[in-house]
Amino acid sequence: MRYIALLCTCLLLISCDSRPVADTAPGPAQIVRLSDSEIKGLDPQKISDLSSLRVAADQFEGLTRLDAGGAAEPGLAKSWQIAADGLTWAFTLRDNLRFSDGTAFDASLFPALLRRLRASETAAPAQALFGNILAIEAPDGNLVIVSLAAPDPALPALLAHPAMAALPLHRIKEAGDQWTADRPMVASGPYQLSEWKLNDHARLERNPAWHDEAAPTATIIWKPMDDSLSAMRLFLSGGADIAADYPASRHQWLKEHHPAAAHSVPYLGSYYFAFNTRAPPFDDRRVRTALSMAVERQWIAEKVIGIGNIPAWGLLPPGLVGAQAARPEWADWPREKRLREARALLEAAGFDAGHPLRFEIRFNSSTEHRRVAVAMAAMWQPLGVEASLFNSEAALHFAALRRHEFSLARSGWIADLPTPENFLQVHQQANGAGNYSGYDNPDYDRLLVLAFAEPDPARRRTLTQQAEAILITDMPVLPLYFYVTRSLVAERIAGWKDNISNVHPSRTLRIRP
Repeated sequence: MRYIALLCTCLLLISCDSRPVADTAPGPAQIVRLSDSEIKGLDPQKISDLSSLRVAADQFEGLTRLDAGGAAEPGLAKSWQIAADGLTWAFTLRDNLRFSDGTAFDASLFPALLRRLRASETAAPAQALFGNILAIEAPDGNLVIVSLAAPDPALPALLAHPAMAALPLHRIKEAGDQWTADRPMVASGPYQLSEWKLNDHARLERNPAWHDEAAPTATIIWKPMDDSLSAMRLFLSGGADIAADYPASRHQWLKEHHPAAAHSVPYLGSYYFAFNTRAPPFDDRRVRTALSMAVERQWIAEKVIGIGNIPAWGLLPPGLVGAQAARPEWADWPREKRLREARALLEAAGFDAGHPLRFEIRFNSSTEHRRVAVAMAAMWQPLGVEASLFNSEAALHFAALRRHEFSLARSGWIADLPTPENFLQVHQQANGAGNYSGYDNPDYDRLLVLAFAEPDPARRRTLTQQAEAILITDMPVLPLYFYVTRSLVAERIAGWKDNISNVHPSRTLRIRP
């Protein structure tokens, strides 16, 4: 009886607890967003994972910021001017800038931010992204001068990265790494973190000292949900407004039953297989081209993957250098014509029924990668090609690629920035071990060097298009499709704009009346 009485007393104390339970459900002034993983850190210069960067972008603003469509726009700077050579950018700050704790700051903050970013004790994962910046100076309180080693028309997009946002260095000086424990955290953007419960949620409230008009939604809740099926179920039950992903296997069902909610959008990513061009048989362009001709990309994108991917014959996703992605002339030939030409190329290279082409397709363990490899091997059978399969876990797979221990291997690229150069420079000879295929074409490298030195965006775009055309002709990699992002967005949410960068700042979202 004594234990029963004790239990009743505990239950009574719990029921009488007057502390409010945090509301983390969608509400009239609250948007709930599901990320695909837990936040890894709160210091914008010490994080690299997407979930942490998204929360940081809600709290911290730089000289520029990204709009609802993923394009760079003025942030803490109200305008900028570019020197004719593209090497010097002058940013004019807005007046009376303050952190959320009321502390004023001016242009002198930004040189200090770059020094902190590059300090060894910071160990900033994004430091290399800013390697083209020679110096940041503040000749007066309202002017920030950024000097570059080479022209970069995409600098406004780069400066929108949270790693170069305005951080409260006054608070960091006082508290060291403990500054992120403040609640609310001191912020420079539209929101500030008021609560973080590990593996449960992060609550962001409006920053009353932000320079712009108040964000349209008072509260943003970020919830980690690493299982996309669970995220989809929570969303469909009304427990969330936005899910960062959903299972590929549910794509068609969602399109049929919730077409307004499901968004499948081209992304800044190319999926391809790399040929090892350093050794036979793939040191011969004719062999590489023949295999590429025989691959049915449309079928792989629509039937094997089936989540809205766009077939690819080149590296650059639609939207980077034009509305349509580049493709070789033979891409539009009927299959039989392509197979005839492929057989002729293989025979010219010394492969026929008596001397069949044999090699191994290497891929990292994944159902998707295996299905793609099996499909390609089947497509090459009419050519008498014998392709075997070999899979390993990701770390071993990419270590083998860096050591050049493969014939044909699954690869791909997700861009850091929405620029053609970010895709193309991977395949320069100067990229060393990261150039998995070992591609070596001086004309290709020369065009990219010219592009990097060109300050005019239109001429720079032309040079990158010419470089990609050379790459497509040489075929050191076998492009298959462009990645897509999958999201679920409730009908009550306005302001969401599908874009290739998959950028959706919380300040651009609002709740419909």
